[in-house]
Amino acid sequence: MKKHITAILGLLFVAACSKAPAQSTTTAAAATTTPAQATAQPAPPAPPKPVPAELPEIVARVNGKPIARTEFEAVVKQLEAAQGQAVPAAQRDEIFRGVLDRLVLQQVLLQEVQARKVDVPATDVDARVNELQQRFPSADEFGKALTQRGMSLDKLKADLRNDLAINKMIETEVTPKIAVTDQDVKDYYDKNPDQFKQPESVRASHILIKVDQTATDAQKKDARAKIDDVLKQVKAGGDFAELAKKHSQDGSAAQGGDLNYFQKGQMVPPFEAAAWALTPGQVSAVVETQFGFHIIKLTDKKTERVVPLAEVNVRLAEFLKQRKGQEMANAFVEAVKAKSKIEILL
Repeated sequence: MKKHITAILGLLFVAACSKAPAQSTTTAAAATTTPAQATAQPAPPAPPKPVPAELPEIVARVNGKPIARTEFEAVVKQLEAAQGQAVPAAQRDEIFRGVLDRLVLQQVLLQEVQARKVDVPATDVDARVNELQQRFPSADEFGKALTQRGMSLDKLKADLRNDLAINKMIETEVTPKIAVTDQDVKDYYDKNPDQFKQPESVRASHILIKVDQTATDAQKKDARAKIDDVLKQVKAGGDFAELAKKHSQDGSAAQGGDLNYFQKGQMVPPFEAAAWALTPGQVSAVVETQFGFHIIKLTDKKTERVVPLAEVNVRLAEFLKQRKGQEMANAFVEAVKAKSKIEILL
């Protein structure tokens, strides 16, 4: 549940430090996009309400508690520091409204935390600080990141304590109520067959001798001689994986050249054409691509199939639990907002 609520609140410092992409949950081993999904276009959102050039001293109130302009501006400065640039004029209304929504939501939830007397141990806060600090090369770099965002360590701890308290409150409210049955899993599987289609795929290993795009004829000739020599060793019965580890100039060398399974369209055309023309166990002649010279060995080929429920049962159940948890968390937040008196003053 924690990642759901962090997504709702999105502490700027934490997000800026983590540099992690937003996560999504997939259900099948190889989910595909249907034509309907590819062509459906959501309606464009309504433009945000313009934000005045001069902000009032109080930008909003939640149940009578004010959110000051200084607090709003501090968050904007943190955002600008994280992005390394000022808020673009063309996006000012959208970004400012987003910041205000975040501050209002945070205040709504913090007031609920206080009403429920949710407590977060200092050790939990310290552990979260340590986790963030580990993402930096040194304590000095961590301190610089704080300074650049106009944030002290005490302020960071206070923000993290609030974030953890909100997470704890929603977890307590939601987690015990999440239930997914075997029938729920089967129903989803039966109603969404396209998500469990797995296209034809092959598994191959390769040995690559790189050739730079700017290589001279002499360099290219030397690379070709090297790959031809390796191919001779393969044809003489040499172990392909061991030869890949020894000679291949590719990241897959440590795995004996193994590229795992791939589908059509995932490799450059000359490589794909050569790989798909092979039968399992067969080795190609030398193949030239923009990366250099390859020797390809096909190790397996899978026909198109529908992934059986038994193969995705555990992952699908986890996906449904996460989805239900997210829905319940959102509903809880909306319920807390609905009972709050929110005044937007800009």
